[in-house]
Amino acid sequence: MINSKDFFLALDQLEKEKKINKEFFVSALESALTSAYKKNFGEARSATVKLNPEKGTIKVYAYKTVVEEVEDPDKQVSLEEAKQIKNSYKIGDMIMEEVTPKSFGRIAAQTAKQVVMQRLREAERDNLTAELDSKGDQLTTAIVRRRDENNYYVELSGVEAQGVLSEKDVIPNEKFEIGDRIKVIIKRVREGSFGGAEVQVTRTSPSFVKKLFEIEVPELTNGEVEVKSISREAGNRTKMAVFSADPNVDPVGACVGARGARINAVIEEINGEKIDVVRYSDDVFEYIASALSPAEVVSVEINQDAKTSRVIVPDDKLSLAIGKEGCNVRLAARLTGWKIDVKSESTSVKEEQEKQVQEISSSIDENAESDLFEELESV
Repeated sequence: MINSKDFFLALDQLEKEKKINKEFFVSALESALTSAYKKNFGEARSATVKLNPEKGTIKVYAYKTVVEEVEDPDKQVSLEEAKQIKNSYKIGDMIMEEVTPKSFGRIAAQTAKQVVMQRLREAERDNLTAELDSKGDQLTTAIVRRRDENNYYVELSGVEAQGVLSEKDVIPNEKFEIGDRIKVIIKRVREGSFGGAEVQVTRTSPSFVKKLFEIEVPELTNGEVEVKSISREAGNRTKMAVFSADPNVDPVGACVGARGARINAVIEEINGEKIDVVRYSDDVFEYIASALSPAEVVSVEINQDAKTSRVIVPDDKLSLAIGKEGCNVRLAARLTGWKIDVKSESTSVKEEQEKQVQEISSSIDENAESDLFEELESV
């Protein structure tokens, strides 16, 4: 028998400090210690390790099945031998015998340390994940504590874990100094490189911009205005479609604010990134036209089945509608959920003329072919 009262006292202390149920460790320890015993004292033997927190003991038991004829001495015992132990044993019964080796204490201590540390990390990560999930997609304040080549490491307000802001989660051309206070959105919890849980945070997600607007626009937090959709390419442009069921509330005006005060506060936080706040509409034609803001739209044609659209814009607004490297039309498509093909008026007219010419040409060819067949039939 291994007397391990100090070990179980340590588990009690962990339960109090970390709020992790002791049974969470016990079942994992029994499984790990059983594997450790078999590895060191023979895989063939049927054995199990049992922990008794009340008595503070760790014991190893070998078990054998009572059989008529023994084929595997490591796992079976004859009925005759079993009855010498207890006369009531019968075929099929299981006999348990304590076989705790004297040298098992050292193995148990090493294994227990590994299992407890692993389970502790898992429990902390699970508890942290549950805590952050309960908070939802919240904006939080972080203080930059250090940085390396690829990451900023931050202290998160109200979270007992290190935050990591990776290079891809920083807005392009954005730089921070040690001690800077910044706003971030929590992405997920993962196991850290050196153990323990760490929280991945970001400033590049669409929800980051949405949460910034919620700080500036009371109508968003009280429900008068609703964000229907948002698309973003961090450092370049964001499009946000807003709606209000109250006809007396202008959802776009509420987000822009008097003299642009509200939207400018958000733009300042994201280093001058352009933001288009557009009015959401159930009318697809209106919605697609609005989504291409700031470009003017002449007309919109849609294919409902393919969920595609063809948008005509003035010649001098084509580049504005498409945007730098296609950013504007790409974000509009994500915002609306429709594929958008933008054409200038002159191109549209030219294509229409070419189409008419082609139709006329086809008609002439068909008539000529028909005349030829009539002549051949008359011969």
